[in-house]
Amino acid sequence: MSEERFGEFVLVRRHAEGHVAELALDRPKAMNAVSTAMAQSLSAACAALGEDRDVRVVVLTSTHERAFCVGADLKERNSFSDADLLRQRPVARGAYTAVLELPVPTVAAVHGFALGGGFELALSCDVIVADRTAVVGLPEVSVGVIPGGGGTQLLPRRVGAARAAELVFTARRVAAGEARELGLVDQLVEQGRDREEALELASRMAANSPVGLRAAKRALRLGHGLDLRAGLEVEDAAWRSVAFSGDRAEGVAAFNEKRAPRWPGE
Repeated sequence: MSEERFGEFVLVRRHAEGHVAELALDRPKAMNAVSTAMAQSLSAACAALGEDRDVRVVVLTSTHERAFCVGADLKERNSFSDADLLRQRPVARGAYTAVLELPVPTVAAVHGFALGGGFELALSCDVIVADRTAVVGLPEVSVGVIPGGGGTQLLPRRVGAARAAELVFTARRVAAGEARELGLVDQLVEQGRDREEALELASRMAANSPVGLRAAKRALRLGHGLDLRAGLEVEDAAWRSVAFSGDRAEGVAAFNEKRAPRWPGE
């Protein structure tokens, strides 16, 4: 397993022959609160991972034992002038967008607190695996703002408009069991198993065609919310992008020869 650090607070580990990248939030003294520096590092790490053709799946994890991420760094923001806050906005927004726009499948491994921007980072992933210690929520209105890392748009896409409204307007925290029932997380695992289970899930995904994975994610993301006819056009365009690829030829050959495919990734 290799490691690469982006700034002081973000660590990238490579698993499964480099095909699974673990994007670890590593600011334990602040329970991974997202500061300006951490946001910049997240954006840089995501840019590098998105361009790396060896990476097939990204798993977003935390090195803190009791928290995934508690959201924006409110201590830092307490020192900001209005002008400072305005200048920071594109930097902070860029970090959430960078996770959301990763071109490969993404899995969040959540334990402990995932609140505000922390939960928004998880919501930016395709699948959320949580252990039984997880507590999630979007409490921004309780401190005079609103979810600004995609929460007002990503949450209703998961749980529907009315449920999202109730959760955002009450600012309440939701424990793991209820979070699974409501669809706020996708898989609920035993305490301390979120990272291992997420990496295992990512390894199963990464065994598949890298060309197919990227195209499937593109179709899922771009087609969401469109009417059926438009969505099927998005799917057709994604299909055409892979139909004549080396991966498609290898996949068909491997199936017929009853062997594991050796993906060329092109």
